Amino acid sequence: MALVAATAFFFLETQRVSAKWKTSLVVSGLVTLVAAVHYFYMREVWIQTGESPTVYRYIDWLITVPLLMIEFYLILRAITKVSGGIFWRLLIGTVVMLVGGYLGEAGYMNSYLAFTIGIVGWAYILYEVFFGEASKVNKQSAPPQVQSAFVIMRWIVTIGWAIYPLGYIFGYFVYSDPAEASAALNIIYNLADVLNKIAFGVIIWNVATSQTTQESA
Repeated sequence: MALVAATAFFFLETQRVSAKWKTSLVVSGLVTLVAAVHYFYMREVWIQTGESPTVYRYIDWLITVPLLMIEFYLILRAITKVSGGIFWRLLIGTVVMLVGGYLGEAGYMNSYLAFTIGIVGWAYILYEVFFGEASKVNKQSAPPQVQSAFVIMRWIVTIGWAIYPLGYIFGYFVYSDPAEASAALNIIYNLADVLNKIAFGVIIWNVATSQTTQESA
């Protein structure tokens, strides 16, 4: 329900921001909307079968995580001209991270190998937002408020997203009992999704409204 409420908020707030920020807020709303819909599905799977809804969770992530990565590109595009390479590099890192995780959780690959592949994809994303072209464009061209938002967003990707491998570890490497492992994995993943997806959108909303107010002053 928090994701549903966030969706309504982000969509309504598109009326308060200038045109160049509307797409960013719409994308934030789409992220929380898609996540909310999939959580309704996942809840039913859990109630009816007692099993972890792995497929639905990864369908959700395959849609929402690339959209979150697009947000880095969109906030930079709103303030300066940026190359499409930023978008594609972030997308590639995202796909590698998610495919690795899914292959391990679905049993198609050794859990340790799949975990390593997922971490490599995540590390590639972190490199781009901390040291790559996206980071350089932010430092060179973005106003202070956008730079601040960019920094907070990349720390969410660093610290907030660290909750996901933690869930994987608890789900596949810590508990020997399948029921305990599944419960721990789902609780951690659920917490991470709500915190990270809503927080990402709030940061975008804050910079969008601040920049709009400043430009109209």
